[in-house]
Amino acid sequence: MASRILIVDDEPSILAAMVPLLRAQGYEVSTAMSGRGAVDEIGRVRPDLVILDLGLPDLDGVEVCRVVRLDDAVPIIVLSARGGEGDKVAALDAGADDYVTKPFGAEELLARIRVALRRVEPIGAAGPLITRGDLVIDRERHRVIRGEDEIRLTPKEFELFLFLAQRPGRVVTHRTILKAIWGPHAADQPEHLRVLMASLRKKIEPEPARPRYLVTEPWVGYRFADL
Repeated sequence: MASRILIVDDEPSILAAMVPLLRAQGYEVSTAMSGRGAVDEIGRVRPDLVILDLGLPDLDGVEVCRVVRLDDAVPIIVLSARGGEGDKVAALDAGADDYVTKPFGAEELLARIRVALRRVEPIGAAGPLITRGDLVIDRERHRVIRGEDEIRLTPKEFELFLFLAQRPGRVVTHRTILKAIWGPHAADQPEHLRVLMASLRKKIEPEPARPRYLVTEPWVGYRFADL
């Protein structure tokens, strides 16, 4: 069955370009040109993915993310002309999964769509073992295995690694990670995360200086590369 994609943008030229592009890839496509229209359309068609502009005429796209995330886990890719760090962080913290800046390349967007659509299994729905590339993560025993060897992680290192591995391909902001791993009081203490990530990369990455799994999104957060 073809994946259903909802495009939310108030620019007719963007819709005119994207709708045939995605349909040519075999996707079912619907559109909305306002924030409230997007919320209504999500409830009506139950899309597998939402591509969302931020500059909408009624509800801002960040607010749309917050409203949708109250009761729906559909992947959201923000596609916006706003390229500032603050805009990216606000959208991702509100529940967006990825952020692409206009103007965009068609091949890049299609690649981001494929990654987002692969992330369809709800977090926690899988069994105790998660396979990512050449790594096997045992959630129950708090172990990470490569081949026949165990990679020994501290409890915090394992918690961080599992948190990101359960969200493959998704950009997760520094603030979201800090709150999840250390609690709300640590949301403005990024040094904790930098130190822990450096230690984790030394153990997980074949080349820590060129991360394969734990990829930095500059000034925003991290992404677990969907290998």
